[in-house]
Order: sequence, then structure tokens, then C-alpha cells
Amino acid sequence: MTDLPFRKPLLAALLLGSALFAGAASAQEEDGEEYKAQIPDVAIYKAMLDANKQTGWVQFREFADQQLIYFTALQTMHCRLKEVRYSINSDALDKTFPMASCDPELPFNLPSDESQNWLYIALKPGEAQTIAIQAIWDDGSGSEIVVYQPCKNPEATCASIKTIKKSKKRADEPSPSTSAR
Repeated sequence: MTDLPFRKPLLAALLLGSALFAGAASAQEEDGEEYKAQIPDVAIYKAMLDANKQTGWVQFREFADQQLIYFTALQTMHCRLKEVRYSINSDALDKTFPMASCDPELPFNLPSDESQNWLYIALKPGEAQTIAIQAIWDDGSGSEIVVYQPCKNPEATCASIKTIKKSKKRADEPSPSTSAR
């Protein structure tokens, strides 16, 4: 039985999971409270954004005589994103991408939308040489600015990082009070 060491952790995990489930169920019965869905903490979303930076917060694709730029990875974080700022071929961040509405019971799922307006933008073939992206969270903080470019393989749906920049202070952002004491 060489696989016995692998069975013990699996068995322990199953027993622990069933004990937690049973405990949660009995606690719910005792308290009589109905479960209320909660959106995960913004820190989880920030970690997800950072983890996806290398593979691309956006993806480029040439399809049907158009250049498509997909925002799907960012949309999975829509429940905690206030907005996504972007710009094509500059770092001006002069456009915002529409975010899907949030369902707290399914915070990472994308709602169905036949228009696809919140999944991608369509440009002329090869129009975007770069796209600068900044995520703005519901707590008001902003991510660094990542500039992506299309991958070298035109058959792939992907993006590669060109540069990463610190978050810029925008003219329309409020500034802290500088009153003297």
C-alpha cells in the first residue's frame, strides 16, 4: 500500500470538511438566521489582480477583421471594482470601461449580457499597439498602471507587459487637507 500516505490527508480533509459543514448547519439551525451572501474582502480581489498581472488584465485578439481587446479577467472582479481606467496607445487613462452589475451570491461570475459591451472593445485591425490599464477599487485605491501590448503570436488571444508604472495623481482626484495646526 504505497498510496496510504496520500489517503490520510485526503481522508482528513474530507472529515474536516464534513465536520465544518455539519457544524455550520447546526449553528444555522440553532441561531435561526438565514445565510446572507457577502462579497469577499477587497484584499482578495487585489491579490487576484496581482496574480493575473503577468498573464494579462486584458487580452488582445485579431478576429473577423477587427482587433478585440477583452476585459474578461477584470470583469471577474467587478464586485469590488469601482471602475477600470484605460487608454489606447498612451498612458492618459482617459477612458473607463463599464463594469457588470454585482450579484453578491455569485461575486466572481459574469452575468449574461447579449450585447457583450462589458466584455471587450472592438477596434480596427492593429489599431492598438498598447493599452494602459488601471483598476480603481471600491475603497478608492488604485492599482499600478500596467501597459500591455499584443503578443508576438497573432494566432493567440493574449497580452504581454510592456511597462509597469506607479499610480499617477489625477487632476480630478481629491487631495488631502493641508491646513496648518
